Amino acid sequence: MKAVTVREIKKELNMLSNQELQNLCLRLSRFKAENKELLTYLLFESENENSYIESVKNFMDNEFEIINADSYYYIRKSVRKILRHVKKFIRYSQKKDTEVALLLYFCEKLKDFSPSISKSTQLQNTYNRQILLAKKAISTLHEDLQYDYNLILEDLQ
Repeated sequence: MKAVTVREIKKELNMLSNQELQNLCLRLSRFKAENKELLTYLLFESENENSYIESVKNFMDNEFEIINADSYYYIRKSVRKILRHVKKFIRYSQKKDTEVALLLYFCEKLKDFSPSISKSTQLQNTYNRQILLAKKAISTLHEDLQYDYNLILEDLQ
């Protein structure tokens, strides 16, 4: 089965009643955890972006605490997993200031991680890529926010 375009889906959704839309959303939420997470964000957390950012930061804190630091292989694997989740949370929000805040916090946690990431080229490259992505996202923000985030960025470099 080939998926139709977003435009066609939008036209079809405009023809449905509220009850039918609700049933479609509930059915969609049953298929993948990611769909349910997105609906949760849109319905409950999109109104208060600051609490959403804090909940993601708490998630990162918990994940960084349980990393198996026996070898750099396990550290890299865990860091990639955390970053994958963070990127997913950023996609849910689609706000640049949320993206910057979460990327900078991730970089801060990675920089402060023990054992040091400087002994692993892959971890250092991951760190540098996220710093570059944060810089790129910062450049799209308002000047006041740019100044504040650039101060944090300078501390990380």
